[in-house]
Amino acid sequence: MSEQQRGHAVVVGVDGSPAAHAALEWAADAAARRGVGLRIVHGLGAPTEDHSASDRDTEAEEARRYGRELLSDSAHLVQRIRPEVEAVTVLSPEDGPDAVLHEARHGDVIVVGSRGLGAVRAIVHGSVTTRAASHAPCPVVAVPAHEDRPTPLDGPPEPRGVIVVGVDGSESSRRALRFGLGEALLSGASVEVVNSWEVPLPADVTALGADIRETHEEVFDRQSEEIVAGVLAEVIDDRTERVDISAVRTQADPVDSLVAAGDRADLVVVGSRGRGGVSGLVMGSVSQGVIRESRVPVAVLPPRSEETE
Repeated sequence: MSEQQRGHAVVVGVDGSPAAHAALEWAADAAARRGVGLRIVHGLGAPTEDHSASDRDTEAEEARRYGRELLSDSAHLVQRIRPEVEAVTVLSPEDGPDAVLHEARHGDVIVVGSRGLGAVRAIVHGSVTTRAASHAPCPVVAVPAHEDRPTPLDGPPEPRGVIVVGVDGSESSRRALRFGLGEALLSGASVEVVNSWEVPLPADVTALGADIRETHEEVFDRQSEEIVAGVLAEVIDDRTERVDISAVRTQADPVDSLVAAGDRADLVVVGSRGRGGVSGLVMGSVSQGVIRESRVPVAVLPPRSEETE
């Protein structure tokens, strides 16, 4: 089978950081759940330009040696924790985000460490140098380092059996819910749908009477209820109707609400841009904030993530 004809896979980027180690563990587990292969990718990047030619050659050779050792160690780890998963290693001359993007196909899942947001932004919506698609063709999962395990262990933390999905009525959040429900079917988890809103009030709230404030809040509460009911009605089908689903509606900052809900979950799922998104932003402010603050993996659903080959 050629590379172009390969089946679906989980594509994970590794760079030797604790977050990338956690991402590798999560990716191996995800590949086992899906019954697909795992592609472990390390991007070399270009040597430092301000060095002499001989120094650049030495730097490049050292980088290749490190990359080969890192990929070999990564493959051995997968063999220990998930021996049923077939792992392929890829050493790419490109930068990490471009290397991962070039390996990904529709129907795959990309997994990366969430250290910093630059690489995640570049993968979700495409870096300026990539010749691949303008942005990720599949879901992207950002995995933080295990805070409670300073020394990496073999295997991800014990599952809690809950997946949190942020919804706001947008198509982006409907993609997120479809992915979250699919993950729940694979893992046997329940799904908690979270819709949060902040009531826009004048700077001087004392200028409003109590009745007016209460009416204002009731309007937003009713809109939230309609949003949650509408998204669930549109997304749930015969396959996912057996998933245990609960809904949480809060008058709070959406990032804070999702991060708090994620503390009791295995995964938080968000769209890449919801209502109010500004054209030109590489990723919505909510998804960026959740990735930055979350202590559990966060799945982001880019616009093209549901396309097929």
